[in-house]
Amino acid sequence: MSYYVYMILCENNSFYTGYTGNLNSRMTLHVNGKGARYTRMYKPKKLVYVETFGSRQEAIRREKAVKRLNHRRKLELADSYDKQKKKKTRSTKGH
Repeated sequence: MSYYVYMILCENNSFYTGYTGNLNSRMTLHVNGKGARYTRMYKPKKLVYVETFGSRQEAIRREKAVKRLNHRRKLELADSYDKQKKKKTRSTKGH
């Protein structure tokens, strides 16, 4: 089973970081105000970062590391993920 570490950009321009075994289900919960107290208070705007792991322990370790990052470093992480996603999209469009 895969586990995911993810970051959501919230309405107040802060980030919520979490991990899950089912990203789609977890995002639905956040969007519907049932995912976490933080995302009930500061509504999610956009999923900005996802990383996949083979074990729950690895995902938890990475989640803790991401949560320790300051806001600027989280922005950089989100930006690098966005660039990587755009690069993948361009390469699949060319085939």
